[in-house]
Amino acid sequence: MTQIKACIFDMDGVLVSTEVYHFKAWQRLAQTVGIEIDEVFNENLKGVSRAVCIDLILEHGGIHKSQAEKDELATQKNVWFLEYIQHISPRDVFPGVLSFIQNLRAQGYSLAIGSASKNAPLLLQKMEIAHYFDAVIDGNKITKAKPNPEVFLRAAQELHVESKACVVFEDALSGVQAAKSAGMYCIGVGSPLHLTLADECITSFTEMSVDRIRSIQF
Repeated sequence: MTQIKACIFDMDGVLVSTEVYHFKAWQRLAQTVGIEIDEVFNENLKGVSRAVCIDLILEHGGIHKSQAEKDELATQKNVWFLEYIQHISPRDVFPGVLSFIQNLRAQGYSLAIGSASKNAPLLLQKMEIAHYFDAVIDGNKITKAKPNPEVFLRAAQELHVESKACVVFEDALSGVQAAKSAGMYCIGVGSPLHLTLADECITSFTEMSVDRIRSIQF
């Protein structure tokens, strides 16, 4: 058994909810090319890169675009998303998150963000929690999207911690798959019926404590 030394957090849907803003931006973008998407389809867009989302939407609508056109669409989506999140603040951090990460820091655990979002640094700044994290691995630092484990492996590398000594918190199936592929313990944030590969699941960080991390046998 290995002692857990680090916790790695996905961001959207784990620390804060920006999902509604992502959905509004993707839906608006899809409509510009004559495609309609709903909340059910939006589940496919969670936890993966912007480029993959573009491909999924275009495939859904049976539309072909050049790479240059796809890049323009991705840029436009981000412009709209940034407009929507201007009012994100510390009040939007999920219940239990702040006290949990503060307690982890106090007990000497290393903390990192492992997110596909290229806006992770901005969101952390708006939530006023950036200073709690030793490393931020986001879409600007990786080349392979989840479920590829690159984002979590990079986080462990920057924390100077072995993969098997890391716990990942994830709300998306692709993220859980990435964590398990990285050889890490994964706590799903959401329903175990959806996050079937997670080692365990919580519905809120009010359920988490340092003692619970210490008790993990992996």
